[in-house]
Amino acid sequence: MTLTWPSTAARAARRVPPPDTVALQGTVGTVAPRFTVPRRVRRLAGPLLLLVVWQLGSLLGLLDRDLIPPPSEVLRAGWDLLASGQLQRHVGRSLVRVAEGTALGVVLGVAVALLAGFSRIGEDLLDSTMQVLKAVPNFALTPLLIIFMGIGEGPKVLLITLGVGVAIYVNTYGGIRNVDRQLVEMAQVLGAGRSRLVRDVILPGAMPGFLVGLRLGLSSAWLSLIFAETINTTEGIGFLMSRAQTLLQFDVSLLVIVIYAVAGLLSYAFVKLLERRLLSWRLGFEGV
Repeated sequence: MTLTWPSTAARAARRVPPPDTVALQGTVGTVAPRFTVPRRVRRLAGPLLLLVVWQLGSLLGLLDRDLIPPPSEVLRAGWDLLASGQLQRHVGRSLVRVAEGTALGVVLGVAVALLAGFSRIGEDLLDSTMQVLKAVPNFALTPLLIIFMGIGEGPKVLLITLGVGVAIYVNTYGGIRNVDRQLVEMAQVLGAGRSRLVRDVILPGAMPGFLVGLRLGLSSAWLSLIFAETINTTEGIGFLMSRAQTLLQFDVSLLVIVIYAVAGLLSYAFVKLLERRLLSWRLGFEGV
């Protein structure tokens, strides 16, 4: 039998434990558990800290409780509205409007972006019109929508649709036109037809832009809802805010602001979920 001795580098590697083991090794040779705060908890640290500062400011007398009620009073007002059934009715009506306007805005925004992005004729006919709509604030269109469509649900949903559609169009169109031309030429050299080129190269390349547009579009949807629910309505959180301001119910006004904030956080979380699912192929910088 022939014995072969390990090399000097191999013997040194056996004697020296991995860096993590050296850093975490205890007195008895066991690896100590490493405690890390989950990222979801860390993401909520900022809003929770804001609530704590708000409550402490009220308790210490730094904030006028009559004008800025503490979170405990805002929570009590929300519980009263929940018990009476008003909160569910107003929030539910607003959610329906946002869902309808967002769905229409996404469909129209993507359709126009595809027409303008894939065709120079489409770009010439559509892009300037969309840039005009981008430059005009939503609330400036409210009187015109009332004149042409009346005071029903139509102008409310259309106002949200315009806000979402413009954001989707601008970012999706930019994503299509920013696809690397070398990738397109390479796919054509390899024999990819037009449909496969669109499906496998252009649409995946434009997906990050679409998701950015969706994130901005959802924010625009909630902002548009504020103006939309000032159009002769008796339901919705915008109406709840207007009535609370008229009756000087500052706790209800702050409750509506908290509802808008929670809706924004949930919208952001929804888009982040889509990004993890749809952009799993992309290896981008995630911070250090």
